Amino acid sequence: MTTALDIIIMAAGKGTRMKSRLPKVLQRLAGRPLLHHVLDQAASLRARRVVVVTGHGAIEVEAACAGGASAGGTFDLQCVRQEPQLGTGHAVQQAMPRLAGDGTVVVLSGDVPLTRADTLAALVQASAGGRLALLTVTLPDPTGYGRIVRGDGGTVRRIVEHKDASADERAITEVYSGIMAVPARLLAPWLARLTNDNAQGEYYLTDIVARAVADGVPVVAHRIDDALQVAGVNSPLQLAELERAHQAAQARALMEQGVRLADPARFDLRDDARTGVRGVLDCGQDVEIDVGCIFTGRVEIGEGARIGAYCCIANATIAAGAVVHPFTHIDGEKAGAHVGEGALIGPFARLRPGARLGREVHIGNFVEVKNSTLADGAKANHLAYLGDATVGERVNYGAGSITANYDGANKHRTVIEADVHVGSNCVLVAPVTIGAGGTVGGGSTVTESTAPGALTVARGKQVSIAGWKRPAKP
Repeated sequence: MTTALDIIIMAAGKGTRMKSRLPKVLQRLAGRPLLHHVLDQAASLRARRVVVVTGHGAIEVEAACAGGASAGGTFDLQCVRQEPQLGTGHAVQQAMPRLAGDGTVVVLSGDVPLTRADTLAALVQASAGGRLALLTVTLPDPTGYGRIVRGDGGTVRRIVEHKDASADERAITEVYSGIMAVPARLLAPWLARLTNDNAQGEYYLTDIVARAVADGVPVVAHRIDDALQVAGVNSPLQLAELERAHQAAQARALMEQGVRLADPARFDLRDDARTGVRGVLDCGQDVEIDVGCIFTGRVEIGEGARIGAYCCIANATIAAGAVVHPFTHIDGEKAGAHVGEGALIGPFARLRPGARLGREVHIGNFVEVKNSTLADGAKANHLAYLGDATVGERVNYGAGSITANYDGANKHRTVIEADVHVGSNCVLVAPVTIGAGGTVGGGSTVTESTAPGALTVARGKQVSIAGWKRPAKP
């Protein structure tokens, strides 16, 4: 029979070295609060109940909890306040009345975001059969961490906090990560016996190890080699170091799949806090990504596509063979954005939500496209705006031209049919349709729909010449 899992997340700390008005668990890693990453860990364990212990910035932390469990978790999420903050043992004491006494309790730290699901699963398995399981790691510099003190035969005897450790104990490099798994029926009486007889005058959760040993309960250490999994955040420097280590790991995984990153140290893949979409970059074969690019949410890049330097791409699909030139900004938000096969985008282009570009579409420098569809071969090469528009095949849209899609109250759609040429500095006032094969003369403000094949010149008064034929190319 599988034992139910309940999780306590320690999120009461102030993090004074962060020098921020925000609690440290709300500092962002890869686009989302640290606490949200830890709630993902709870979801991965299929927890029955999660209790977040808040303290400093409790109102903000509790509000953030509401949007943090969106990784498939179905657990019951509750918050409890630790006021005043009297140590880690005191924090867990506040949470215990919210938990049933029949499960296994996993204690997580709200500022330790990168612990892997398989690591936590192995820790829970280590606690099976009524054992206290500690997640430990060996660090070259263990300063500040509680040391694992072992006895004869290597058995864990106790944890000594850094400030209470002797010189010999401070030389120990195996440290407690702050993460443990323990049967609830054992944890409750141990917590009741904690004292604050230590240098800090606090109730240490780590003191339950000595209580377990005294009661003859086995204490096991699940030791890992990857310090990144248990790294916490106490300063802006540590947050930046953790961010870079996390991004380096993501970059390495992509390169192992065959993605060409010009410089893996200048690459970012982030979650989208606006939409709740996790950061995923799905690439085909022979994809090339230049330096300084930021990918947010779910991005798909097709075979042979190339992404130029310093592009920002969020919630978008880039089809095979497309080229996105440097400094282009693509943000699909919830609606998404799509770049078709062989399309050329940028430099300095902007695609907004609802942009749908067909095959071999050209969007040039300082062109913005929003909620618009451009069919195969359409071109807008310079300094233009297309909003709420449907653009047909092979349309050539001139520099400085815009669709005036908003009348101050409502948005309207512009339809530009196939093979239309729109000259420079034109304004197409929606709702309006430019008929197939037509031409709009430069500087025109078009307020009425035009017939197919017509030449339209609208400078003060709109004039359309039906049946006008565009000069053939030499």
